[in-house]
Amino acid sequence: MKASRPATAQVALIATVALVGLNLRPFITGIGPLAAGIRAHTGLGLQGMALLTLVPMLLMGVLAFAGPALEHAVGARRAVLLALLMICAGCALRLLAGSGWVLVATAALAGAGVALVQAVFPGIVKRRFAGHVGPMMGLYSAMLMGGGALGAVGAQAVSGASGRWTWGLACFAVPALLAALLAAACLPADARRRPARHLRRALLARPRTWLLMACFGLVNGGYSSVVAWLAPAYQEQGWSAPASAGLLAVLAGSQALAALLLPVLASKQRDRRPWLWFALGMQALGFAGLAWAPGAAPHALAAILGAGLGGCFALTLTVALDHLPDPAQAGTLAALMQGGGFILAALPPWLVAALHERSASYAPGWCWHLACVGLVAALSVRFAPDGYLPAMPPVDDAGT
Repeated sequence: MKASRPATAQVALIATVALVGLNLRPFITGIGPLAAGIRAHTGLGLQGMALLTLVPMLLMGVLAFAGPALEHAVGARRAVLLALLMICAGCALRLLAGSGWVLVATAALAGAGVALVQAVFPGIVKRRFAGHVGPMMGLYSAMLMGGGALGAVGAQAVSGASGRWTWGLACFAVPALLAALLAAACLPADARRRPARHLRRALLARPRTWLLMACFGLVNGGYSSVVAWLAPAYQEQGWSAPASAGLLAVLAGSQALAALLLPVLASKQRDRRPWLWFALGMQALGFAGLAWAPGAAPHALAAILGAGLGGCFALTLTVALDHLPDPAQAGTLAALMQGGGFILAALPPWLVAALHERSASYAPGWCWHLACVGLVAALSVRFAPDGYLPAMPPVDDAGT
């Protein structure tokens, strides 16, 4: 019986990783399928609707920089529990969202919670699954993307059953509360560690940190635009809200599958770049299809684009963690990458909305993201494993 306890605890911890990841996107992806109803009841225009994605993504970036400091102050476990309760509260308060600005405020609260999870959780994974970082980051990323599918389908289903879009958005408080309870029961106590006061400053002084930020931000800018505008783009072509929600669910499901499988396949070799370029190629094909042939096999386009987005997200996180052997330093690097990256990723939904208002088409926005894919493909040439140590030597206690 005693021998089974460590195995049981490990399974419970894996389940915690999965459920935490599941709760990081539904509050965003549930917006698109309900956009028509939200706009009718709140009076938000296209750029106002873009704030429902821009604000949480911006907070995911800004607060990611504070994540390591919060972890040192209260511990990773308590930081995750606080973050999950913030997501739960942000979703629950949407029952009271009678105006657009209240809805934006709930998006900010949930987005702040997600920011803390994303800043702290990769370091927990690296510490607890040191020999299986790639597969575990794949599971975490896959559940994160699967949560996107849950948001798209669940919001529409609950809204349709209840007759209220506020219920469709507020229902995601339930899985967030379940995740908080599971995390409280399963996450191990924090080990005592000296705060690395100079760590963030030392990492930010290195060009590789900024390169990782740029690549992560350009990739996730595509994700933030797609979850904001894919469903409305097809609703403009006459699709119903349930049909467009199904299209977004296909995209998110494909993201989850690719986020799970590609890191596992990439773990068989030190160099992740071939798989990263493969994922970028799928993104390019998807954005090109949305720009120039959106009516040709839209579900296939959504699946291809989703696979590219999900694979890039998981692989970029894995590449960041690969750079440094120490879990605390690698986790801080991942947090900084997400900080700068999500600040950059917050802007494209607004840009796509602005381009749409000028051109009455989403095609210019999709073309913008196609150009970003090409830029990331060129920048990622530098992520050769032999270059990790020269670009990112471990930081010593003096911060050098």
